[in-house]
Amino acid sequence: MLLAIFLFILLIFYIAYTYYGKRVLSGLFGINDDNRTPAHTMNDNVDFVPTNPLILFGHHFSSIAGAGPIVGPVIVGVAFGWLPALLWIILGSIFIGGAHDMGAIIASIRHQGRSISEIANKYISKLSYKLFLLFIWLALVYILIVFADLTSGSFVEDGATATASFFYILVAVVFGVSIYKFRLKTLYGTMIFVPLIFLGIFIGIEFPLKNVPEFLGSQARFFNVILLVYVFLASTLPVWILLQPRDYLSSYLLYSSVAAGIIGIILGNFEVSYPIFTSYRSDYLGPLFPLVFVTIACGAVSGFHALVGSGTTSKQIDRESDALKIGYGGMLVEGIVAVIALSTVMILLPSKELSQKAPLTIYAEGIAKFLAVTGLPQNIGRTFGLLALSSFILTTLDTATRLGRYIFQEFTGYNKPSQRWVATIITLILPAIGLFSKMEDPISHKILPAWKVIWPLFGTTNQLLAGLVLLVLTVYLLKNGRTIWYTFIPCVFMVLMSLWSLTELILKYRFSVVGTIAITILVLCLLICIDSAITLVKYKRDSAK
Repeated sequence: MLLAIFLFILLIFYIAYTYYGKRVLSGLFGINDDNRTPAHTMNDNVDFVPTNPLILFGHHFSSIAGAGPIVGPVIVGVAFGWLPALLWIILGSIFIGGAHDMGAIIASIRHQGRSISEIANKYISKLSYKLFLLFIWLALVYILIVFADLTSGSFVEDGATATASFFYILVAVVFGVSIYKFRLKTLYGTMIFVPLIFLGIFIGIEFPLKNVPEFLGSQARFFNVILLVYVFLASTLPVWILLQPRDYLSSYLLYSSVAAGIIGIILGNFEVSYPIFTSYRSDYLGPLFPLVFVTIACGAVSGFHALVGSGTTSKQIDRESDALKIGYGGMLVEGIVAVIALSTVMILLPSKELSQKAPLTIYAEGIAKFLAVTGLPQNIGRTFGLLALSSFILTTLDTATRLGRYIFQEFTGYNKPSQRWVATIITLILPAIGLFSKMEDPISHKILPAWKVIWPLFGTTNQLLAGLVLLVLTVYLLKNGRTIWYTFIPCVFMVLMSLWSLTELILKYRFSVVGTIAITILVLCLLICIDSAITLVKYKRDSAK
């Protein structure tokens, strides 16, 4: 049954790409390869470079994927059953996420590769521009808290993953130095260093990092300190030392994990054991509506994608039609990753212990079962799954830290290169507070892991950002005389679901730290929406004259 569901989804996505993406959205955004892209008109061989679409797809996909399309579907699948998660992944990817990602890239291309916040400045107002920057910065802060906490928890649970992850970082640094300082050819470097990453799995199993010292009474907090130091260095050091080589090597783990899922689904003959639906309310998440739509972000639609699409991808697009392959196609492939992650829940039997497990653990155990059909021992498959996921999270962590530093510097005008150290420290203050604070459920008063408390807030902010990006795209389309319904309807839906979720969070947490942040986000959103409405009314009035 699992194989039949998976093949059916692949068919739906193929139809969506060939019809909705290639015909509807391409026509909506007026894609024309006769238009020269910023990669050509502003080519500087540094940021603006015409890039082969296959290579650019790899960069874009590894940047947007991370752990988001894995963690969210696992959480929702366990909490509510697999059908609500599956429906949202399919419909969200096709009709909302695809339009969002492709639209952000096209809008940026048409504006000299500018970011989505700069486009908001042009089409709405200076106020919305500043609010956008603040909104994005807060979303990045939540990303750092959630994924650092998940990673440190997985390191404590599985010392082999900790060893393999640190070995992977060391290999990435040596790879970067070899390529840029010793002029090692990329092909030779790939042949040498990619196998070393997989060798790290066996090194981790043989030499697991256990019995690490506690910090403030917890081994997880010891790893939190290491992760904060890591992202600080990743944000401030030249990209060729760590970010670029680590992203490149990480893509091989990403593709390998996707291949493992596909092989397991096709060859494993797994039955769907987990309930199709469990309940309308989760003990720690809350109600099915609207929490499904904000908990599963990257696997359906994610505001973070617009930051990548308008931040780096748009500067490397060779032809406008490549935005279809990379933007819309990349979103559908991420939807497939989300389905594979959800499949690791679908093959499990429900239990009380399952709801207590971290999503990283559930995913790793599922990948281990998928790989077991090839004869690979489950302990090796489990460590591979955790290593792959931790590498995705490290990608998300250091990218979010660097973007947070950029946003802070753009917001404050604190732009001198030497000031990147201070800007990074300020960006990491709130994540550090969140990671070293005790967080409890306001109803049961149980102490919960930070990721469990912050994930709904992170998801809500991220999805609200997606709704606001769709709002900017709607204004852009309107002012260019094009149909707005393909972005306006998804915009209204995402904003309403996110505001509903914020209201649930405010009622649940009231004037605690989480509740106060939710109130702040609500005010920021309302200000941007009001400002946009005023802009639309003025435009309509001026057009009627």
